[in-house]
Amino acid sequence: MENPGKTQNKIVETYAGDMAKIIEDDKSGLVKKIIEGEEKHETEKKNLSPESTKNKLFIFGSAALVVVAFSILFFLFLNKDVNTVLVEEQFVPIISSDQSNFIEIDGFGKDKIIQTVMNTISASLIKNRGVGGIYLTENKKIIGLRKFVLLTKSSFSPGDSNLVYDNFLLGFVNNPDKPALTPQGGDFFMLIKVRSLPDVFDPLRAFENKMLFDLHGFFKVDVTPETNYLFTKNFDDGIVENKNARILYDSNNKIILMYIFADDTSVIITSSNEAAHEVMLRLSSSQIKK
Repeated sequence: MENPGKTQNKIVETYAGDMAKIIEDDKSGLVKKIIEGEEKHETEKKNLSPESTKNKLFIFGSAALVVVAFSILFFLFLNKDVNTVLVEEQFVPIISSDQSNFIEIDGFGKDKIIQTVMNTISASLIKNRGVGGIYLTENKKIIGLRKFVLLTKSSFSPGDSNLVYDNFLLGFVNNPDKPALTPQGGDFFMLIKVRSLPDVFDPLRAFENKMLFDLHGFFKVDVTPETNYLFTKNFDDGIVENKNARILYDSNNKIILMYIFADDTSVIITSSNEAAHEVMLRLSSSQIKK
């Protein structure tokens, strides 16, 4: 009968031998894996190292960008007064018009400005009740109200530009009874924009005494012995298109000149009810669109 202890020892020896054989057979594969792991680790170390070519380029590139950025900031700091390119303001008409006329008046005197405007109106071809806008320019830039007052030697004093705006419009309406192609055609108007009507009450009342004298050329009123009285005659209160107005009448009760408080921010100077009507329609239309 076989000894049980001996049998157990034989099993242990067989297992140990098998394990040793397995380890011996896998030795080359294990060593290979260890070597590959070490090589991979070394490669990662090289890639992360500041000494690698790739990382050197990255570091040098970053440093160069920082230097350039500081150089630009330093240049801007030292050149605070460097000339900048002004963005030209976009042209936005006060009211819609059927025709826009840009007139270069650089170097023109008052009489030449008036004559050029009148010639433009007479030569215009627009539909009945059509509105033509006239924009006076110097060096291709539209002039504002204050420059217009200066060039035409007007006594009107609009005051603060935050109250009476520099944005204004000269224009004409083609009255069906006065075709624009005839010398009598094209009812002239001037549209002034204000912050609120009370801001312009006093300047306009002060301007009344000189308004016809300053603007008579635009409204085709000649200075003659027969018309002299008009230049000293007072304006009267009136209503035009259900709006308050100040009106200068002649001895036949014909309107020679008037200014109308068209809405809360608009004043129309004209001699024509037709022009006042059409301009107010377009003012209302522009407010609805907004």
